[in-house]
Amino acid sequence: MLAFDSETTRLLDIAYQGADITRRRQASFDALRPNPGETIVDIGCGNGLLTAELARAVGPEGRVIGIDPSRDMRSVGEKRCQDYPNVEFVEGLANSLPLVDAIADKAVSVQVFEYVDGIEGAISEAMRCLKPGGRLVVSDLHFGSFIWFSEDPERMAKIKASWDRHFVAGDVPERLPGILKEQGHHVENVAPVTLVDHVLKPDGLAIMMMQLMRQYATANKHVDPDIANAWFDEQIELSRNGRFFFSITQFVVSARKSA
Repeated sequence: MLAFDSETTRLLDIAYQGADITRRRQASFDALRPNPGETIVDIGCGNGLLTAELARAVGPEGRVIGIDPSRDMRSVGEKRCQDYPNVEFVEGLANSLPLVDAIADKAVSVQVFEYVDGIEGAISEAMRCLKPGGRLVVSDLHFGSFIWFSEDPERMAKIKASWDRHFVAGDVPERLPGILKEQGHHVENVAPVTLVDHVLKPDGLAIMMMQLMRQYATANKHVDPDIANAWFDEQIELSRNGRFFFSITQFVVSARKSA
């Protein structure tokens, strides 16, 4: 698993304000359709960017509860949302939410369920906290959609194989609709958000993943540091030569709690 420590938090905070991740966050926001006066739970709120956007949307009569297990992440979120009295940050896990039943109108989770062991339980927990008819929006990447060009496919495969070990499941989107229906809920929509880069953008998803993947692979001794650095440098060079290509798809799943 990836450790969401202070350094990882710093890298994410930079990239999460870039165009790529703003776009996928906006897709989750739009699917949630926040209204004034609503109570919304942000599961795995991280650095609080979406939390702040939701706080503005629900207004002073509404309430946003950000839940995250990482103290470093919550600290950044608390600082970001310090001017919003309608926001509360709480320590907690997606499959064990520290909330009473039916407290919220809506709940959202962006790129969290892929780190959860037992997403069935996480869905049950999210729905438990919603009022009857409440909306749940879950957005996760599908790593089966991962395309990344390299002139050294074997080395690229080693880096990707290392990264596959940082999450619990890379196929969450294809499983979510079925699980929701099995639990008796109504799936409203599944919307893809494909991120494609043919240039290496300084604030893009690709450069963030390059930094994190190199760090993760070497810290966990999955590959030799020389191999990881050579892969990183190759991607920089491919970009300089106009040959860079990266693509991955996130799926936004919207559902309604059964009455």
